[in-house]
Amino acid sequence: MVAEAEDTEDESYALDRPEIATERLTLRAPRESDVAELVELADNHHVAQMLARMPHPYGEAEARAFLAMARLQRSGAVYALTVSATGAFVGCAGLNATERGLELGYWIGEPYWKKGYATEAAHALVDLAFSATNIQVLHASCRVINPASRRVIHKCGFQYAGQGMLNSMVAGQVPVERYRLDRRTWNSLRSWARL
Repeated sequence: MVAEAEDTEDESYALDRPEIATERLTLRAPRESDVAELVELADNHHVAQMLARMPHPYGEAEARAFLAMARLQRSGAVYALTVSATGAFVGCAGLNATERGLELGYWIGEPYWKKGYATEAAHALVDLAFSATNIQVLHASCRVINPASRRVIHKCGFQYAGQGMLNSMVAGQVPVERYRLDRRTWNSLRSWARL
């Protein structure tokens, strides 16, 4: 997942940011107690190169700046992802206001890759976006070299919407694939899941 470099504040994207429990995860507000684990997982070039706004190296100062930004954010939502059974911090996810609209974003620490955590968190945030706001379209994007993120996006029902370029703090100007999920499709997918 790639979040855009320039977010915009839009009150129509304001969310109460409830704590969310999924089958295996708890999505909650990032806390001071997350700093050590956040630094450990985020200080990874493999993670940072796939994102727009994550610097590398990533230390305590960057983690504290992230926490401050998360507390001050008035639109969208930022979540820490933790394993419900153990409390282990595994990554972050959120809904970010961009010039195109609300965009889904996520990253998972490398020790937790290939466990389905990104998909589980993404499904919860897609549901939150459509149930707690009046948006008609939710956006997502990923680097063209990130097949794992592309799979997460597809599993959430997003449809390909084209390519673009993104300025990554680590990788510079990089090509991305853009995706969109409209409310009607989301409603259909939810009704199919109940059958």
